[in-house]
Amino acid sequence: MEQETLTQTTETAVAGGSNNFYSIPIGYRRMENLHIVFWLLKDISWCMLWRPLGIAMIFPTLIISIIIAWRTRQFMSELCHNLAITVWIMANSYWMIGEFMHFDEKIVTGSITYKHLAVIPFVTGVLILAFYYLYYKPTHKDAVETM
Repeated sequence: MEQETLTQTTETAVAGGSNNFYSIPIGYRRMENLHIVFWLLKDISWCMLWRPLGIAMIFPTLIISIIIAWRTRQFMSELCHNLAITVWIMANSYWMIGEFMHFDEKIVTGSITYKHLAVIPFVTGVLILAFYYLYYKPTHKDAVETM
């Protein structure tokens, strides 16, 4: 019973049917939940055009995202998904700053604007997930993974 208060356990899928568990310490789960609060504050600030708060919320949102990715690095599934989230936050933050600072519609070259440059980290996230689902997961069927 005491252990249940310290960790939240998520069952993992393992080839061969054996039961292994990926335990998420409650401190990590609290950090993940706080991360969501910062992310929402950042996006609400963007929507409401609250520039100082929106820009300030980039830092805790991004830092916690990086910490979460680092802490889950031993599980390829978690790492890839958390890295994709991190680059998503980067793209989203760049886009927000572009709108706040009014350079998002300026032309880089041809018909490409600075806002279009946000596609680079968005595509990076897609490529990370494509690596995981198209290469890593099919070639590591015996690996312990989270659900």
